Order: sequence, then C-alpha cells, then structure tokens
Amino acid sequence: MSDSTDRRRIFVTGATGYLGARLIPLLLERGHHVTALAREASLKKVPAGCQVVTGNPLDAETFTDAVRGSDTLVQLVGVPKPAPWKGPQFRAIDGPSAMAAIRAAAAASVPHFVYVSVAQPAPIMRDYLAVRRECEAAIAQAVLVATILRPWYILGPGHWWPLALQPVYRLLERIPGTQEAATRLGLVTIREMLGAMVWAIEHRPTSRRVVDVPEIRRLGRSNQ
Repeated sequence: MSDSTDRRRIFVTGATGYLGARLIPLLLERGHHVTALAREASLKKVPAGCQVVTGNPLDAETFTDAVRGSDTLVQLVGVPKPAPWKGPQFRAIDGPSAMAAIRAAAAASVPHFVYVSVAQPAPIMRDYLAVRRECEAAIAQAVLVATILRPWYILGPGHWWPLALQPVYRLLERIPGTQEAATRLGLVTIREMLGAMVWAIEHRPTSRRVVDVPEIRRLGRSNQ
C-alpha cells in the first residue's frame, strides 16, 4: 500500500471549528482513524465517528498521552473570523494552543505535524501574522516534520464577502508590479483548503514543507 493510501491515525485539535468540523468527516470517509480533542463543553459538537479525548488545547499535559501512536497531529485551534482588532485573542488562544500542540507532538514523537498558518508577508493583520510566525519558528526549533499551509482568506459559509474583491484580484494578478503579492495573498475556497489538507495528511513529507496559496489551490482542486 502506498504512502498516499495508508490508513492514518490522525489527532485533531480544534475539531469543532470552521476547518476541523469539515475536515474530520472527509478523513473518516477515506478510512482514516481520527481522534478529536475537545473541551467538556464542546463534546456534543464533535463530528460523529471519531474517537474523542477531553482536554484543554492550551495545556499539552492534558492530551500528550492521547497523541501517542498517532501518525499526524493537525493543529486547528484558533480565534474564529480573524480580524485586526483581535490581537489579544490571538495571543491568548492561537499562540498558546499551537505551542501546546507542538510540545505534545514533540513529546509523543508524532511523525507529521500539520499547521494552518497564514500567507506572509502581508500589509495588515500584524498580530495574527506575528503569532503565526512565532509558531512556525517553534515548529522548526522542535525539529518536527511538518506541513505548514499558508492561506490568506478562506471563502466558505459565513465567509463570502471577499468574493466582491475577485475582479480586483484578477486585475492585480495581471500587473507585473502587483502580481506576486496578489497571488500570494489570493483567496482560496473551503473545498480547496480541505482538499489540500487531506492531500498533505496522506502524503507525509520527509522534512518541513510550506504550502502557499497557489499550491493550496492546485492540490485542493486535484483532490476533490
């Protein structure tokens, strides 16, 4: 059986969030075993069919033992609908939860760590970018084999307003002086993002791998 079709044992944090709640059913449909981390208050929101572990995503000690034996740890805890004024929340939730997941993955010797970061550099969302950069640096320092996905904005239910900007994006992508930034900070759909994540999980790298917006689009479309 090839690496791309092996049945994986996947541990997911942020299992009830925007990405996690949609990713888990896809992984289960493909025959993977999924363990979801959830707080006591969120247990009823976890997608059906996966094993559930009760713990605090900000405290690695509450779930490290449950991570042992997993092939992949997918870190998806984060503040919903990121905005420039949510800097304190990014510092209180996004950063600590990623650091806890990194510590758990390192302690449990997980072969593959998947982290959703953000496209960079960018002219706005400085706190959001800063937290993501710190977490990427921590992944490197922990010497984890990792896939880091860097979307800018994910279009999907409740997140459609940037569609109005698509004509502007198309124009900027044709102008040499703005082409690179417009492509790097381009929009991806929820289907493209999920498709790219499934591909990343099923195709474990041998070292740290970064997947930017153009590659998210390509992988997502080819894996739908």
